[in-house]
Amino acid sequence: MWIRMKLGVSIAALAFTAAAFAQTPAAKPTRIRGDIVAISGDTLTVHRRSGDTVKVTVKADTPVTALRNIALQDIKPGEFVGTAATTGTDGKLTATEVLVFPEAARGTGEGHYAWDLGPQSSMTNANVDQVVQGTSGRDLKLSYKGGSSSITVPENVPVVTFAPATHDDLKPGKKIFVLASPDGGDFAAQRIVVEKGGVVPPM
Repeated sequence: MWIRMKLGVSIAALAFTAAAFAQTPAAKPTRIRGDIVAISGDTLTVHRRSGDTVKVTVKADTPVTALRNIALQDIKPGEFVGTAATTGTDGKLTATEVLVFPEAARGTGEGHYAWDLGPQSSMTNANVDQVVQGTSGRDLKLSYKGGSSSITVPENVPVVTFAPATHDDLKPGKKIFVLASPDGGDFAAQRIVVEKGGVVPPM
């Protein structure tokens, strides 16, 4: 039976979810991006961006969260962010999305590593040292253990932070981002970010 969680997500739970979505490749989760097309009991049928359809089991205690938009101008030095980016032919990084983590999740998944949003895609989880207004957006000067990066964030790039959600928000037609582990021929959800209030998970 589909079990619905009625309580909002606490700050601690949001931080825990943030940590999960900041995992480095060493953890090797399966990232599932797509649309919920059906729900049967505790199983979601998800049509992935890649074109295939998979089944994802969701337990009663599987954390579910959403996102809310914030302004690029709201990113301040001292915050901890995760940003997916692409590398241009000139070697410069341009953000495709920016996630501002809650303070309680600072340091999780810290570093710069390959991501799977597309060719030459990377993820950088780091502290914001400096924000500089550029000609095509804002340049974030980031530092993490063992290195630093400068990433240009265009004005039209999604900038988000975590917001509460429950299992009730998992409905057909909603877009989701899932960290999952293999479960036979299907998957078991570890964490889910669901579309809510028109904000689609950009990661």
